[in-house]
Amino acid sequence: MRGAKAVVECLKEQGVDTIFGYPGGMNLPLYDALYDERNIRQIVTSHEQCAAHAADGYARATGKVGVCLATSGPGATNLVTGIATAFMDSIPMVAITGQVDTGLLGRDAFQETDILGITMPVTKHNFKVKDAAKLIPTLREAFDIARSGRPGPVLVDIPLDLFFADVKYESCIYEEKTPGKPDADFLICAAEAAEAIRQARKPVIIAGGGVIYAGASKELAALAEHYGIPVVQTLMGLGSLPQSHPLCVGFAGMHGHKAANHAIAESDVVIALGSRFGDRQTGNVVKYMKGTTFIHVDIDPAEIDKNIPSSIGLAGDMKTILHLLMKPESLHHTEEWLKSIRQWRTKYAYDYDAGDLSVPWAMHHVALATAGKPYSFATDVGQHQMWAALHLRIEEPRSWLTSGGLGTMGFGLPAAMGAQVAYGRSRRVIHIAGDGGMRMTGNELYTIARLKLPVISLVMDNCALGMIRQLQKVMYKERYIACELAHPMDFVAYAKSFGIEAEAVQTQEEFIRAFSRAMQADEPRVIVLKLAKSFVEPMIKGGARLNEFVEFK
Repeated sequence: MRGAKAVVECLKEQGVDTIFGYPGGMNLPLYDALYDERNIRQIVTSHEQCAAHAADGYARATGKVGVCLATSGPGATNLVTGIATAFMDSIPMVAITGQVDTGLLGRDAFQETDILGITMPVTKHNFKVKDAAKLIPTLREAFDIARSGRPGPVLVDIPLDLFFADVKYESCIYEEKTPGKPDADFLICAAEAAEAIRQARKPVIIAGGGVIYAGASKELAALAEHYGIPVVQTLMGLGSLPQSHPLCVGFAGMHGHKAANHAIAESDVVIALGSRFGDRQTGNVVKYMKGTTFIHVDIDPAEIDKNIPSSIGLAGDMKTILHLLMKPESLHHTEEWLKSIRQWRTKYAYDYDAGDLSVPWAMHHVALATAGKPYSFATDVGQHQMWAALHLRIEEPRSWLTSGGLGTMGFGLPAAMGAQVAYGRSRRVIHIAGDGGMRMTGNELYTIARLKLPVISLVMDNCALGMIRQLQKVMYKERYIACELAHPMDFVAYAKSFGIEAEAVQTQEEFIRAFSRAMQADEPRVIVLKLAKSFVEPMIKGGARLNEFVEFK
């Protein structure tokens, strides 16, 4: 069997049903092998970066390994931003790149690039296959690495001649690995953590993306309910606990809900589940840690004590650990603490009755209109991302798709596309973007239109890079530069040029009608919100504690 055909067979055995990519000379044999393949969809995107983001969105939505393809040279390098985005957010992905013939390696052949050297810092592992006999074993190992432990992207670089080489292929059934049993030392550490939780009077759980990746949402809810612990969520952890749950306080961090930030700042014990304590989450680390005991649960031992030293660290399978933490009986110490949480939530509740069209109001309306219905949300990066995190109601795991660690502008549209491909007609994706991000990857509207994917895109058009402008206000004395998008762009005409129905709105009433029409349509829709410039609130001060906020005037 030729190498290209063997690769296709191996992809099928690994459960791959969809590939996002772009053809070129060095991966064309693989595309030829897909010509008669009926069990794998190959989706040509408008750009290789978007192929990686689409594979990422597919993986986030399904929990499966996303797969993207590119040719050598610029095709491979165009994948890098998408691979780095997946790496920072621990998303399982396999990127397959074509490469020049093995005999030409190192000779600066046309479109030869050292993609292994380029991607080494942003992949969990990468491979260059030089021996046809190792092609299939390497590909299997790549999938195993991508999905095991802390998930992440793996790149496999395949020279052109290996696609034509004779390869021995024998089918192999993938078997999911079961976590090992904790040893005596681990059980002692877990018992110490459980007792600290049991004795705490003001505990709080921080639920990160690791809870979702571990499929541990039920265990999270059980732990919170067992001890009566409020739960705050990181940007990547939204959906780990339904936001309608009485113990869910909201999103915490630099632009988090004030009640959630107060809960962390005033707590005596923080139980962090699958969260790496990034700087946008903690603010000033010294102030963040003051007077608080930290219990850190993560699949990756390298994350323990990396950003928050001297924590009680438990590295391993999330479900197993959460079961261990529930063993002691609750002392019911948290009644007064929960009362304080409720008071903060009431005090800082957002007023949606301002009357003008704003992003917070629009997100609130979307939340109400989609409540109880099968919708997921994919965002770009910027002010709208924070407003969406603050004002949408994320009720399910894997229904919130956003770039957290890398903060990749342009992520939202191709990720929404990848997720919508995964969902088919069973669930619909609402894509939320700013005008800046749409200028970067809006070309994927072509792919969405071609495939008739029913994505609803909400474009926040304020003629500015809003978050840059906000930072310039707070940190640079309103010296606004390089943030104004003064030259007008007609996003409605842009969408219509791809054959997608689109409309612009300026009032709440217009948005209500437009969004209702979009929800009723079984095809892609674009709604452009014409907005005044404004600022995301809350926002914590630079170098401040998590509950010390910037006051906008």
